[in-house]
Amino acid sequence: MVQYLQALLVSRYARSDRGASAVEYGLLVALIALALIVGAGLLGDGLNQIFSDSADKLDEATTPTTP
Repeated sequence: MVQYLQALLVSRYARSDRGASAVEYGLLVALIALALIVGAGLLGDGLNQIFSDSADKLDEATTPTTP
C-alpha cells in the first residue's frame, strides 16, 4: 500500500511543470513589455524631433523679414 501511494505521488508531482511554465511566460511577457517601452521611447523621441523641425521651419516661413 505504501509503495502504491508513493508511486501515485511521484507520478502526479514529478511530471508537473506548471510552475516552470508560468515563470517562463512571465519572463517572456516582461521582455516583450521592455521591448515595447524602449521602442515607444525611441519612436517618441524621433517624432518629437520631426515635429520640432517642422515647427521651426513654419516659424521661419511665416516670420516677416525686415529689409
